[in-house]
Amino acid sequence: MERDATAWLQRQREVGSAIVGVELTEESIRLAGLAPARTRTVVVLGHEQTGIPPEALDLLGVAVEIPVIGHGASLNVAVAGSLVLYRLAGLS
Repeated sequence: MERDATAWLQRQREVGSAIVGVELTEESIRLAGLAPARTRTVVVLGHEQTGIPPEALDLLGVAVEIPVIGHGASLNVAVAGSLVLYRLAGLS
């Protein structure tokens, strides 16, 4: 992640935005446990192969995992983002 993007993300956090990342971490919650957004929310999506860079992971308020059944290890980043946005909108 470029330094400017990390600095922007830090500023968003400082002004009170919720920062949600789509990443598998030890603290990740399942998508079904993600509550609808009640404040301005920034969703961070990582590279399809390497994920969210460590410097951005430190800025997340919550990390969300999307369970995948079968042989695939991950979803396309556009699909993952759509699922999280749908959930944050309170549509599921």
